[in-house]
Amino acid sequence: MRRLIIVLLCAFISASLFAQTTEGPKNGHLIIAGGALKDPSVYAKIIELAGGEGKAHMVVIPTAGGNEITPEIIESLEKQWKEFGAAKVSVLHTTDPKEANTEAFSKVIDEAGGVYFLGGRQWRLADSYLNTKVHEKLFALLKRGGVIAGSSAGATIQGSYLARGDTKGSNIMIGDHEVGLGFISNIAIDQHTLARNRQFDMFEILAKYPKLLGVALDEDTAMLVSGNEFEVIGQSYVMIYDGTHWNQTTGKYEANAEGEQKFHVLRSGRKYDMAERKVVRGSR
Repeated sequence: MRRLIIVLLCAFISASLFAQTTEGPKNGHLIIAGGALKDPSVYAKIIELAGGEGKAHMVVIPTAGGNEITPEIIESLEKQWKEFGAAKVSVLHTTDPKEANTEAFSKVIDEAGGVYFLGGRQWRLADSYLNTKVHEKLFALLKRGGVIAGSSAGATIQGSYLARGDTKGSNIMIGDHEVGLGFISNIAIDQHTLARNRQFDMFEILAKYPKLLGVALDEDTAMLVSGNEFEVIGQSYVMIYDGTHWNQTTGKYEANAEGEQKFHVLRSGRKYDMAERKVVRGSR
């Protein structure tokens, strides 16, 4: 039975990578942050969606960092998230997908209202958790209404396509790891965008996979995903690569000409429908 579940999960991830429509989770929420996350309101929203201040049980996953997880690091993470408002904090880490595929290791997710992926290199998260029991339970957490959040590598891993997934360096957009955890289908997510002058990098991926929706977040900024829509929260901007751009002269979104590398930019408070690929009217 477990093998059947894993096979079905693999098929789902493959389908979500090459799906024609970009869709978020039907239940639960995602918070996808562009790195260097400091805004207390974003952390407060994670705690709220995970069960509320003084009630939330958070699972924190530091695997992307590639560091030895010492008792001191665990203590520091527990203290940090309790200061954010969590009642209970569990740190989950392994580099062994066989261990991640066991009930004993992964069962802590069953008890949690939220999961947070720390930054580092996103391929480490794929190597450790893709198509494992942990992966299966993350989808189950969303199905029961929980929240999955992450910053930097913890943002990119949430998409179906894994941008900057090469083990040789983070400057390689299309690398030796191309499959993310797939909480959103048919999407590539980049981070640290304006801070590191990365705003044109997404076009490399879209040249090879033109059906993907590209989203790139600046630092200290996040997208709050509810179903197929997301709202920009935080301090900076989110770039959208959907084949259109805002024309200042006409006051309309217009299709890019062939080969034209244009995108549009959303500030905090703006909303976007990923399935319809359009900015939600009336969002501030």
